[in-house]
Amino acid sequence: MSGDMPSPEIIAPVRRLGRREFDFERQVAIMAIVNRTPNSFHDQGRTFELDQAVAAATKAVSEGADWVDIGGFAFSAAQAPISVAEEIDRVAPVIARVRAATDAVISVDTHRPEVAEAAVAAGADVINDTNGLREPGIAEVAAATGAAVVVTHSLGGPGRRVLRPSYADVVTEVADYLRERVAYALKAGIAPEKIIIDPGHDLNKNTFHSLELTRRLEEITAIGYPTLVALSNKDFIGETLDRPQGERKEGTIAANVVAVLKGARILRVHDVAATVASIRMIEAVLGWRGPLAPRHNLA
Repeated sequence: MSGDMPSPEIIAPVRRLGRREFDFERQVAIMAIVNRTPNSFHDQGRTFELDQAVAAATKAVSEGADWVDIGGFAFSAAQAPISVAEEIDRVAPVIARVRAATDAVISVDTHRPEVAEAAVAAGADVINDTNGLREPGIAEVAAATGAAVVVTHSLGGPGRRVLRPSYADVVTEVADYLRERVAYALKAGIAPEKIIIDPGHDLNKNTFHSLELTRRLEEITAIGYPTLVALSNKDFIGETLDRPQGERKEGTIAANVVAVLKGARILRVHDVAATVASIRMIEAVLGWRGPLAPRHNLA
């Protein structure tokens, strides 16, 4: 790595995810969020309709997203349960249409093995599991299909209420959990080059926990797998800056910049164009890429 910034030692840093290749030693992937849910915390159902979800995904790719994350069930406990069939009906048609339109990486945000299997069959490349592969069968689906996985920390998992979450040391406990779940994934037959980790900012964590995770993120990235962070417009940013949901873009970009400098290599975001510009600038400053339009005649 150029410059004086430390870089984590990444297991298999050059990776093919679906149809795209990434070098996570000198590249940051931008993952766009597309929630086909009526209750997602940021878009509040704006992409619930099929055509709107597909349009949002293709627009994100046109703005520079490398990756689209498609979900049909929110993490929040403040929602009614839905059946496996309904979740599949929400995500599979979006994935199929986005797959036909782009070579970008597609992930499915789910913790259910049946949904993951249907999503991969529809064209998804990655299973993004905020339940940390704890649902019986989901790790086996990933191993059998060859899909990559994002292993995320949470205490309760999607749809489960955790009141007043507490940690003796949030960073140490999250790191220990991720190491244990990675070991589980490897034992289930998922290849090391298919594993990505996510500390789960704000997932059963309060603002102080999420700030501490960001401050000490190098302890998470040191685990060795490419680290994804999902900070975009989250409550810890809103509470830190006293900003409502629609006014957190600057705080999100600042937090993402810190995360990249501490080793994060995948950013899950709502505001794609602004994030792409900020991250391409970081990559240039660190010597990972050249300017897009340099002027050589400076005299």
